[in-house]
Amino acid sequence: MSTAPPTSPAPGPAPAEGQPSDEDPRTAAPAPKSRGPWAPLRPLVLRLHFYAGVFVAPFLLVAAVTGFLYAGAFQAEKLVYAHEMTVPAGDTKLPVSQQVDAARKAHPEGTVSAVRPSPEDDASTRVMLSGVEGVGAGHTLAVFVDPYTAEVRGSLEQYGSTGALPLRTWIDEFHRDLHLGENGRLYSELAASWLWVIAGGGLVLWFSRRRALRKVRATQGRRRTLGLHGTVGVWAAAGFIFLSATGLTWSTYAGANIDVLRTSLGQATPSVSAATGGGEHAGHDAASGAGGDGEHGVGLDAVLAAARAEGLGDPVEIVPPADASTAYVVKQVQRSWPEKQDAVAVDPATGKVTDVLRFDDHPLLAKLTRWGIDLHTGVLFGLANQLALMLLAASLVLLIVWGYRMWWQRGRGSSFGRPIPRGAWAQVPPYVLVPLMATVAVLGWFVPLLGIPLVGFLAVDVVLGEIAHRRGRRTAA
Repeated sequence: MSTAPPTSPAPGPAPAEGQPSDEDPRTAAPAPKSRGPWAPLRPLVLRLHFYAGVFVAPFLLVAAVTGFLYAGAFQAEKLVYAHEMTVPAGDTKLPVSQQVDAARKAHPEGTVSAVRPSPEDDASTRVMLSGVEGVGAGHTLAVFVDPYTAEVRGSLEQYGSTGALPLRTWIDEFHRDLHLGENGRLYSELAASWLWVIAGGGLVLWFSRRRALRKVRATQGRRRTLGLHGTVGVWAAAGFIFLSATGLTWSTYAGANIDVLRTSLGQATPSVSAATGGGEHAGHDAASGAGGDGEHGVGLDAVLAAARAEGLGDPVEIVPPADASTAYVVKQVQRSWPEKQDAVAVDPATGKVTDVLRFDDHPLLAKLTRWGIDLHTGVLFGLANQLALMLLAASLVLLIVWGYRMWWQRGRGSSFGRPIPRGAWAQVPPYVLVPLMATVAVLGWFVPLLGIPLVGFLAVDVVLGEIAHRRGRRTAA
């Protein structure tokens, strides 16, 4: 996956003094012989790989470094917040309603937006409060309660459905938008839009080269850098393509197009119906005293018991009714394999289950999206998943550094190397070029932060070509 054109000849004896060497930027290695209609596409791929590698690599570098930190944040979070997240195992856990009461006494501000009962013997219960002053938009205040004693062990700001606490939240937002809000998300979408293109282009370039040119041993200088760059890139390419595809699913522009496509195909992620159907009167009957305490109608304990009867094992999250005409929603929140993602709705007036949604019944694309996102974020396979992501991120950093090093080595430090040869597109047969350009146009529209920079690369290339052409005419004159 070279960001500089791989043009070195096969390893051989050292050149005699005064003769141009393999490292001489004035010397171009013979291009592979054309074989079939696809052969002229290699120079086009080379140009695209070069431009994308040079101009997009800084964004990829930031994404790789922050992604590396995010993957490691899961384990760091367990250490930093061990006091809040873990408790000494006891004999009998108190009712959930009693644990919520303890959290409300310690933090009477805000309203209970969700409750995650202790999923393990040594885990605390989380009571999430929304509308708390000083807590950011889209965040909640998580109050950690000992399920055996109802002791409040602390409170921390929490973000997202994965329960990210301040350390992981800060790194996650840095990775996603550089703490610049919605505008900052363009950086990560640009990186995701181009990562698969650069990885795929690198694969084409690597496997289209003669076998002798891929050797790394007994080489030095730019050729060795190229060999290391290509070898690591080939092994990591599948992972990069996966990260790119899954990253785009929740990006701003491409993600919206993907959602529209999934919906049109009937593959959108379903949700459990929280409507009780009992009307306004039934809703008012269901609501009990103190607003904002999460207790409505039959209460949290009866609702949790009804969900357990439907087979919803830990970990689960209980979401109180949003208003007087809606039901409790209890959903499983385990995203590690095997995932637990079933959900039920429970009528607060009767305690009966009114709707059940099984993850097994999700459409195929909805399941693949869920698995892909969880694998991308490092939760699907736990520590092994996180280590694999860290390895991929480190590989991407090395590839970017090697790519820029090759670009520098090509110019001997005095310039950034000779231009990539132009005019290859004219040699591509129309029956190959026309469908290819149509495909590129569709992809550019569907993934805007791929299409817009691609037009920019084309404009830059045309300008550079025109400058080179005029210089050549002046020299000839």
